Amino acid sequence: MPLFAYKVARADGTTFVGEIEDDNEMAVRTKLEGQGFLVFRVRRQGAWSVGPSVGSIGTIGLSGRWTKLPPQQFLIFNQELLALIRSGLPVLKVWDLLIERAPHAGFRETLRAVRQEIRGGASASDALAQHPLYFSDLYVATLKAGEQAGNVPEVLQRYVAYLKLMIGLRQKVWKALTYPLFLVVVGICVVGFLLTYVMPTFIAAYGEQARTLPAATQWLLGAIHTLRANFPLFAGSFLAAAVAARSWYRTEAGRLATDRVLLRVPLLGAVLWRHYTVQLTRTLATVLGGGTPLVEALQISRSAVSNRAVGEGLARTVEQVREGSSLTAALRHPPVIPSLAVEMLAVGEETGSLETMLKDVAEFYEAELDIRLTQLTTWIEPALLLLMGVLVGGIVIIMYLPVFQMAGSVQ
Repeated sequence: MPLFAYKVARADGTTFVGEIEDDNEMAVRTKLEGQGFLVFRVRRQGAWSVGPSVGSIGTIGLSGRWTKLPPQQFLIFNQELLALIRSGLPVLKVWDLLIERAPHAGFRETLRAVRQEIRGGASASDALAQHPLYFSDLYVATLKAGEQAGNVPEVLQRYVAYLKLMIGLRQKVWKALTYPLFLVVVGICVVGFLLTYVMPTFIAAYGEQARTLPAATQWLLGAIHTLRANFPLFAGSFLAAAVAARSWYRTEAGRLATDRVLLRVPLLGAVLWRHYTVQLTRTLATVLGGGTPLVEALQISRSAVSNRAVGEGLARTVEQVREGSSLTAALRHPPVIPSLAVEMLAVGEETGSLETMLKDVAEFYEAELDIRLTQLTTWIEPALLLLMGVLVGGIVIIMYLPVFQMAGSVQ
């Protein structure tokens, strides 16, 4: 039975993709609509199985599944596309050259299918829209707006600039978190080394005097003995808990609950909230700049925000705007972005310069995000070093307590 990939929306506005087996496309649409979903897209799959995530672009992995192309490579693809369009080459020749330069087999096959559709009379945006697992709604909407306005190079240039900014934003956040994560890993390794390689030596040395050792040393030796005796049980329980947590996180409820908790974490929550504010305002400014209507632009921008809790709030924002509410009034209830950002957008909405104000808000919060990330790393690094020092030093002191005790008794 054929396999179909689909993209649908629930009644609350949340969208998701999946796969289903059925006789034909019409049967799939009927079944999904019967379950109360709004069907955006249904496409029959080929021999390769398709992963569930919708990204900017994908490629065939070693296992035969489709994986997302890194944003940097997608940026290179768009820079090449922009340069070829500006050179004045025929449309089909442009796609021939892009196909030759495609770095992955899966992406190359997709570009061949796009070229074939364009050759049959379809516009580039319509052809790309047939491959949602490769080209996001944001990208397709941006290109379509450029085709309708007759300024595809300008729109692509704007998208390339947007992509560079978003890649830079992601790198800033990752660099700020890399060193603290490194410290955590090093700390775990050091403690593991002490407990698994150093402590057995002390256990052998203190074995005959176990009852006369200090209480702290006895407790640590007992804990290590219990851990070593029941290591398979502890390891199996840990792996089972990790698998269960990962499975739960991959569900809609798990991802939503996790994203909500992350926004409430002290220090980190403030950083993430500003990060998602920049994501939203940058994306919305880019889509509106291409001439897309506000409601559709909000729906597209919502899919570009990676936090489900923020996306849930944006779904209600879209509904309120569709019902006639202003953008800033809809953003206040529920609060989707910081109140200062809403006030700035209110000024832009009143003066008819919403797109410009969205860019100003994005730049303002990018600068504030830099400050927050600096503060976060400034506080986290010494705190982690202090925690590691206390933990490692405490273990060493507990191990040497009997030696100190013996030295005191000799004197």
